[in-house]
Amino acid sequence: MAAEGGKFVKSGQLNLWTERFGDSGDPAVLLVMGTSTPGLGWPDELVRVLVAGGRQVIRFDHRDTGRSDWVDFSVHPYTATDLADDAVAVLDAYDIATAHVVGASLGGVVAQLLGVHRRERVAALTLIMSAPMGVDQGPAWARALAGQEPDPGALPPPRPRLLAHLMSPVLRTTREEILAAAVETWRVLSGDVLPFDEDGARRLAEYAHDEAGDPATAGNHDLAGRTLTPDRLAPLSEIRASTLVVHGTEDPLLPLPHGEALAALIPGARLETVEGMGHSLLSEGVPGRVAELILSHGAR
Repeated sequence: MAAEGGKFVKSGQLNLWTERFGDSGDPAVLLVMGTSTPGLGWPDELVRVLVAGGRQVIRFDHRDTGRSDWVDFSVHPYTATDLADDAVAVLDAYDIATAHVVGASLGGVVAQLLGVHRRERVAALTLIMSAPMGVDQGPAWARALAGQEPDPGALPPPRPRLLAHLMSPVLRTTREEILAAAVETWRVLSGDVLPFDEDGARRLAEYAHDEAGDPATAGNHDLAGRTLTPDRLAPLSEIRASTLVVHGTEDPLLPLPHGEALAALIPGARLETVEGMGHSLLSEGVPGRVAELILSHGAR
């Protein structure tokens, strides 16, 4: 899908690649992708449905992904708060005062930060396959990897199949091996219930690998996402924007209780579950369904 305008914008010293679709006079939807994933992680189908519903849509490549600048994390470490500042810089570059901010996974954490700390920029929030921004996922992962039962009352760890996949050694030397491994990871993340969009996953993997200045730096998002800065510990009860939480019933990375916990912490938040959806938008019917939920929430 061709954007009506694609351009680099500045966030501090960094150049971020952005695309705008639709009429610039329509209400704005800012799409914020998750860990290590460029803006193309928002499928064209989802964007088309939003534009047809009377929205201008902006998606962008996070720092360390796609065409955006990459960072030497050892010299210039950053956190999810810096990713939130990037999102604000994108809005500023397009002269958008407020937007319906839609975040997926780590992008949902970025959206929560905006909802708490930059509420004047947020017209509405949609948080997809995400979790409360102040919860440290590390202990649950550690216990699961050690074969231990979860702590009582803790949010569930990733499902065993996903953990086994992520921990299994894979030879990734050639471009084709790297792309094949990425597609397989998206397949596992997408779950086993709905048909997997392998072509879409391949296109996303090719873009992420071929357009990046250094594809390895996308792993910096894992470091940024695990850093619980004080601003992430702010209570989600401070969010004032109307909030929709969307979560798949088959999410293997952040099982459904994560979405339920997130919705419970935000005043007036509404939870919508998508039957069969995993931790991606790469399954048949999911992009259109999620787009319709975003439109209906924005209309409220």
